[in-house]
Amino acid sequence: MNLPENLNQKLEVRKRNNSLRQLPSFNNLIDFSSNDYIGFAKSETIFKLAHHYLIENDLIQNGATGSRLLSGNHSLYQNAESFIAEFHDVETALIFNSGYDANLGFFGAVPQRNDVIFYDELSHASIRDGIRMSNAKSYKFNHNDFEDLEELILKFQDTNVYIVTESVFSMDGDSPNLEELVALSEKYNCYLVIDEAHTLGVFGDKGEGLLQYLDLHNRIFARIMTFGKGLGCHGAVILGSADLKEYLVNFARSFIYTTGLSPHAVSTILAAYQQLEIEKETIEKLRQNIVYFNQQKNLLGLKPMFVRSKSAIQSAIVPGNEQVKQLAQQLQDKGFDIKPILSPTVPEGQERLRFCVHSYNTTEEINEVLELLRDFIF
Repeated sequence: MNLPENLNQKLEVRKRNNSLRQLPSFNNLIDFSSNDYIGFAKSETIFKLAHHYLIENDLIQNGATGSRLLSGNHSLYQNAESFIAEFHDVETALIFNSGYDANLGFFGAVPQRNDVIFYDELSHASIRDGIRMSNAKSYKFNHNDFEDLEELILKFQDTNVYIVTESVFSMDGDSPNLEELVALSEKYNCYLVIDEAHTLGVFGDKGEGLLQYLDLHNRIFARIMTFGKGLGCHGAVILGSADLKEYLVNFARSFIYTTGLSPHAVSTILAAYQQLEIEKETIEKLRQNIVYFNQQKNLLGLKPMFVRSKSAIQSAIVPGNEQVKQLAQQLQDKGFDIKPILSPTVPEGQERLRFCVHSYNTTEEINEVLELLRDFIF
């Protein structure tokens, strides 16, 4: 059957706006686009550790066989969640199938009809979609603007208030003032929820995340860690109290009504976390590369076009879908995998090249890609 006409029209609009999404082909270009910040996705050590763990524990099966509440809660889950909770210095951990599932499950289940959610206007789509599933009222506040947030809080002091933000934003790579935000949430007895998808493996001596690095983690209601970035595998975890875990097991629909992760997936998560314990040199190399990238973009006169960021995500604003796609193609033609981020993924006029810095990028690669960008721009 043909696609309905109204859906065809939506595709045509995307084509006219140069914003049609297409699945890319695999390439062997120098990686400045993936979220594999410390190279764990390609780690042979983690691959072998995960495999050996399955063999040693006689877990020779390909699937979970059901939801975790039925037949899918294999023994690896308990081992992995206990290790993760200890690693993150928190009471409990609950693994979800993805970061998207974790955000849908949390926000769809925890805030109630008479509660209020305040979320940063640049929050990830998974947070927004989870909030849409909630019966609570929700309001966005200006990006990293806590004066605006406080004004909103003052209007809703007689109910449960949830504040939601990210410790590193996926498109800008910037961070809120987390000390100020924690103090504000405590001042008004709010429940603070932080998505740390882009800090695991990046911040902290062992890559434990920005909140632990700042010693703020014990003052947070819930942390959401995603494994598909710095950990190099698949899945996510919600960190919090034992009561929160028990509540999510009973009411988070994206947890209850889905098949669990396979033993191999959970074994990979556990192996990757164990590897974080001993990968300090790799994490330090990533930090050095981030500093070097920032230094070089300043020396080359590129600082004005970049969003301020001390994370592995470095975004250069190039307004216009056509313009940013052309510039990305020029860099790709020179051997560098740089992806354009188009509207409507980001607001119109905020289209960008999104550079991801990795521990395995060399200083020569950083120099060359930034020099090419300068030459193409100027």
